[in-house]
Order: sequence, then structure tokens, then C-alpha cells
Amino acid sequence: MDMSLEIGILIAYAFGIFALYIIGYLFLVPLKILLKLIINSILGGIFIVIVNLAGQCWDLHIPLNLLSAVIVGILGIPGALLLMFF
Repeated sequence: MDMSLEIGILIAYAFGIFALYIIGYLFLVPLKILLKLIINSILGGIFIVIVNLAGQCWDLHIPLNLLSAVIVGILGIPGALLLMFF
């Protein structure tokens, strides 16, 4: 084999590894966003439940429905505080 063929194979392998890295990164970023959304939703839901339990004394109630879940899922605890004040 001559040297140019071996360098061509080496460049092809390097390009393949780089392409796999890019494709893996493109799949990993949406998973991070989805995981953050799930964690925010769980923490916000727990906060809404705690506010509803503690707010029984003062007649404070945050409805736990789809809209409040989306607001809390996107904004997290600040979204739950926003729902509490409005």
C-alpha cells in the first residue's frame, strides 16, 4: 500500500468520528432541555401542593391544571410564585 491511501483512510476515520460526535451532541441537547423541563415541573408541582396545603388557612389556592403545569414547567419555582400572586 502506498502512503496516500493510508492517510486517506485515517482522514476518513477522523471525519467519521467527528460526524458521530456532532450527531450525538444534537441528540443530547434536546434531552437536557427535556430533563430540565421535567425537573422544573416536579419541583413546581410540589411547590403548588405545599402552597395549597399551607394556604388553606388564608383561603389561598392555586389550581393544578394543564396551564399551570406548563407555566411552572417552563419557568420553574418563579412560575409557581407568579401563579400565586395572580
